Amino acid sequence: MQKTKKSVAKRFKLTARGKLMRRTPGFRHLLAAKSTKQKRRASRDKQVADGHAKPLMRCLPFGN
Repeated sequence: MQKTKKSVAKRFKLTARGKLMRRTPGFRHLLAAKSTKQKRRASRDKQVADGHAKPLMRCLPFGN
């Protein structure tokens, strides 16, 4: 039986077109020291690189 790797499911999301999205690191604390530009860019989700996405996709057999 295939099971979803929950640690991966919590950190990554699949888009409708099958891309794997991730959160930008460094956006939880010490935000006063970061520039507005840095915070604006960090607030958007990023796409996971192809080389990293392949093994992660195996952990999400049902497209969570």
